[in-house]
Amino acid sequence: MKTALGYVLSALVASVHASSLHALRHSPLHDERQIPPQLDYNLYPRAACDNTNKSRHCWGNYSIDTNYYDETPDTGVTREYWLSVEEGACAPDGYARQCQTVNGTVPGPTIIADWGDSLVIHVTNNLKSNGTAIHWHGLRQSGSNIYDGVPGITQCAIAIGQSMTYRFKVTQYGSSWYHSHFSLQYANGVFGGIVFNGPATSNYDEDLGHLFLSDWSHVDVFTRWFAARNGQPPALESGLINGTNKYDCSNSTTDANCTGRGVKLTTVVEKGKKYRLRLVNAAVDGVFQFSIDKHKLKVIAADLVPIKPYSTSSLKLTEGQRYDIIFHANQAVDNYWIRAGWLNACQPNAHPDSITSVLRYNASSTEDPTTTSDVTLSSDCLDEPLASLVPHLKIDVTNIQKSFDTYLNISKQVDYIHWTINTSSLVIDWANPTLKQVFNGESLFPTDYNVLAINKTTTDKEWIVLVIQDQSNLGLEHPIHLHGHDFWILDQSTGTFDASTSPQNFKTKNPARRDVAALPGNGYLAIAFMPDNPGAWLCHCHIAWHASEGLSLEFLEREADIKADVSDSDRTQFDGICQSWSDSLGTQAFPQEDSGI
Repeated sequence: MKTALGYVLSALVASVHASSLHALRHSPLHDERQIPPQLDYNLYPRAACDNTNKSRHCWGNYSIDTNYYDETPDTGVTREYWLSVEEGACAPDGYARQCQTVNGTVPGPTIIADWGDSLVIHVTNNLKSNGTAIHWHGLRQSGSNIYDGVPGITQCAIAIGQSMTYRFKVTQYGSSWYHSHFSLQYANGVFGGIVFNGPATSNYDEDLGHLFLSDWSHVDVFTRWFAARNGQPPALESGLINGTNKYDCSNSTTDANCTGRGVKLTTVVEKGKKYRLRLVNAAVDGVFQFSIDKHKLKVIAADLVPIKPYSTSSLKLTEGQRYDIIFHANQAVDNYWIRAGWLNACQPNAHPDSITSVLRYNASSTEDPTTTSDVTLSSDCLDEPLASLVPHLKIDVTNIQKSFDTYLNISKQVDYIHWTINTSSLVIDWANPTLKQVFNGESLFPTDYNVLAINKTTTDKEWIVLVIQDQSNLGLEHPIHLHGHDFWILDQSTGTFDASTSPQNFKTKNPARRDVAALPGNGYLAIAFMPDNPGAWLCHCHIAWHASEGLSLEFLEREADIKADVSDSDRTQFDGICQSWSDSLGTQAFPQEDSGI
């Protein structure tokens, strides 16, 4: 979707998507170098096995069995990207409006790298009236907390006309996404894909890249905030798959913005081949139950965690979650609907059944599919069953050092509804991030920052447990996302957590792990993680309205060790970004009207 020409958006999206796929099919990205015969082969060991369509478990001298928390390849390769956060006219589903985008497209360009590469990503704020910052969702950022990309936590907001360079090592592999963490900005289009090539738990022939599933507003999402903050989250008009769809304008003949020029995304396959798809729920507020008519889905990863493959007819994704799937093109040569599967029971959408795209076995076909779905949509908004999400790399939870029992509630304050954790609702200051306070040696943090301090007490592996109990009595599920860590899901239940008895039901033997999990309405979520990554790490609900309403806390992890990971050049840039933001205050047109995240 090009911002300058709203009526040709969808074709351009398809072109961008196809070019990304071509690059993906040639992984690993780094060149295979031939060893000259005169050199000592012992200095240049040959790869143990190649990653091919018959050996996806392989990755050179590493494999799907490598403990990626402790060991990472070092390719010696640095990949560099330039991203421009900008705005302009758009019509991704054929309805014209103003968008905020990355490099003029929704989604923005895909960041592609190999496991073990280094990334240098330059982000420039070319918006007219917003600050910005880019978060790299799901990345552990080990040793690089300063580049996690959350304004008010790990950096100041990037001022208009200014640039920031993010630098970090690729220590994980799989599928994720990046998005603005500046208020509701990503809901206007500021997001894109991340692909880190590496091994997989099942074989496939071709990688089709991302399928972003998202709801879509026909007006600027910031204008919807005023209704949402009073407890009435609006039903958005439409939804997109990879930034495109065809909105029905037949009932909007007097609306000049309804151009009717949207198109469905089309994916062409060859009968007999197996294809990998990387699904992302990028919704503001909504749960999907994804399916492809007449095709089974083999699930091979949950977020950035490879799992033991399992087969299903459909797959539920809450906000912020990702799944890697494989489907076999083994049906009759025909056209089939790909269904995002919006669950209206979780949050209404004006056109839930129209969020679809087309799977074609014949590239020359132009007909719409006539297939029907045999999937029964769920009446709840919870995750996939934990019993299905078995990590391939087995890690048990042992030696629990500390447990935080927290209580989620909701209150109406003077300005708007606030979600609270332990009676406090998060509100940060884009000019005074937590890391700035750490660097300045401040010992007390503002109450509204919801800071929980954690430290490592022994040299052995130890675990922190966070229990969130929903006491709001509203029955709403909340997708909880933790920055800087995968977490192990010990329990995910309805009812009340009892500190004396509930831990007896904790699953500690290789439990499901990921970085986003649903907190059941009126229930509790118990997660565990290791305090092995010094930094200020946000933990928040990924429903955008709820994050804006303060449903978040932050862990200040091993504060005494944070500065050791920050180089002089890191600190110089950090201070410069904060100075330019402070200098812009009074001239920036966008006031902070929510939590800031």
